[in-house]
Formats: sequence, structure tokens, C-alpha cells
Amino acid sequence: MFTGIVQGTAEIVAIEQKHNFRTHRARFPSEALSGLTPGASIAHNGCCLTVTRIDGEMVDFDLMQKTLNITNLGELEIGDKVNFERAAKYGDEIGGHAMSGHILCTAQVVDVRISENNHQIRFSLPHAWTKYIFTKGYIGIDGISLTIGDVQANEFEVNLIPETLQRTNIGSRQTGDRVNIEIDPQTQAIVDTVTNLLPELYQRMTQNQADN
Repeated sequence: MFTGIVQGTAEIVAIEQKHNFRTHRARFPSEALSGLTPGASIAHNGCCLTVTRIDGEMVDFDLMQKTLNITNLGELEIGDKVNFERAAKYGDEIGGHAMSGHILCTAQVVDVRISENNHQIRFSLPHAWTKYIFTKGYIGIDGISLTIGDVQANEFEVNLIPETLQRTNIGSRQTGDRVNIEIDPQTQAIVDTVTNLLPELYQRMTQNQADN
């Protein structure tokens, strides 16, 4: 489990491409590696990956083709930086919201507005996922727990504070970039439950009326 509180960025220093498979090597800040062992989980841009090898500050991760297709990790090049978060431990503070590290889709940056005291980014989301997007709801964007601002049709925006911009890679996002999206699991469960149950309830009510 993750919390959406990104701990920093890691630089991609090597990429080994194989058939339907890829290995990424990333350089992490030394203070982020305390107690890390092979088999541990670290989220990259919100996507949960497993540590396969550790060599000093260099850590390797294997990515299956499905992960490369669904997320923006397949677009990474050497020198790019990814947001990282190590898996939460029991008792840790949940400063953001509970996240699984399972990316549902990507969204595209359609507008970036920067003013003296604000940094807003607007995203376009695939229509299949828009039913989960609500103003003031939670969303995971490249592993960052954020609050949704304005929502219009299949577009939504977020407002970014200086701490988020300093700690993560989201401040470098430009129009056309793709970001990884994880919908708040609780929101998804509630929406799915309601949409699945209401049609059945309506059918039962209309059937009872007809029988009477």
C-alpha cells in the first residue's frame, strides 16, 4: 500500500529492452534506501514495482509489457526522473490517501497555467473513468495524492502547492504529456456499488408496481 506522499524523485540511468519486457535502473537518494532489500515495493510515478537488484544507490526494476502499455513508464528515457514512494508500513501516517499502486489509465495534460501564487494543470481523462471524478475528490497523479479542482466533461484540474512542485516531477509537465492515474479506491467502490444496484432496485420497484 502507498499513501500518495511522494518521497522524492529518482533518475533513470539505464534501460535494458527485451522482447515484451524491460528493466529500468534508477539512482535513488541514499537516505531513501535504508533497509531496502530485493523483493520490496517502490512506486514509480504511482506504479508499484518490485526491487530486483540493489547496487549502492542503483536499484533495478523489471516491467512487463502490460505495465509499459498502461502506464507512462514505457515512455521513459535515460535521464528522466520518476516520482518514488516506498511501500507504507503499518503505523505510518497516511498523509494523502490509501493507494494500491495499480494504475488504471493515463491522462493527458491539456493546459498548464502558472501565476505568481498558483500552478494549475488541467488533464483530459478517458471517458470510461470520468464517472469517478468529483470536485474535491481524491486522485493519484503519477503517484501524488491530489485533490480534484474544477471538473468539466472529461477534463479536470488540480492546484499545486510549492512543496509538491519541489518534491515531485509534476512541475515539469507540459501540454501533451501523459500522467499515470489511480482513482481513489473508496470512490471507485462507492460509485460502482451505486451504479450496479440502482438499476436493479428500479427494475424491482417497477415490477412490483406492475404486479399490484
